[in-house]
Amino acid sequence: MRILIAEDERDLNELIRKKLTSEGYSVDACFDGNEALDFLESGVYDGAVLDVMMPGRDGFQVLEAARAKGIDTPVMFLTAKDAVEDRVRGLDKGAADYLIKPFSFQELMARLRVMTRKKYSTPSNVLQAGDLVMDTARQEVRRGDRRVELTTREYTLLKYMMLNQGVVLSRDQIQDHVWNYEYQGGTNVVDVYVRYLRLKIDEGEDVKLIQTVRGRGYVLRPSDEEREKTE
Repeated sequence: MRILIAEDERDLNELIRKKLTSEGYSVDACFDGNEALDFLESGVYDGAVLDVMMPGRDGFQVLEAARAKGIDTPVMFLTAKDAVEDRVRGLDKGAADYLIKPFSFQELMARLRVMTRKKYSTPSNVLQAGDLVMDTARQEVRRGDRRVELTTREYTLLKYMMLNQGVVLSRDQIQDHVWNYEYQGGTNVVDVYVRYLRLKIDEGEDVKLIQTVRGRGYVLRPSDEEREKTE
């Protein structure tokens, strides 16, 4: 899941970025409203956390401009402005949520899970594809009775594929959602990490969940049915 953070308090910005990264999110961070709008226009995000009081444009203005451009990224406002009229204004402009400072990171993470669940129409924190189960609240993955240990990046990639199971994802789509703008690695990074996942998820299993679709990309399917020119 790729998240944008726009918060002008640099220490808080860094704390949020580190927390989200440790929880498996791919994160881009900026410090003013103009930058935030640039990121939203040029990237594909599963959610954005916007401070209301920022230089350049405030959070309300960023959201208003983004919606005017047809950008439907779910937005959570993070702010010390706790008046009812401010919360109503933010929600009326199209925000998905509004979190008041000071806040607990536990609550922030729970609200982000709810916000992204709504985007992908998933009713709970548990994702399932066949006998592969991911608990996003506990960050636990199991294949049948076997617990699967994943790195942060492997977990993020698997989560994105499980949220889009049955959908063929191109390498560009995967890279845009799983890696942020700071990534400086090789162009074959998606293939490398899909191979890592296959070793941990499908190795020794009768049903191979992660499939390659020639010329198009990768797909996670809950069974061997409906294969189309896989290799």
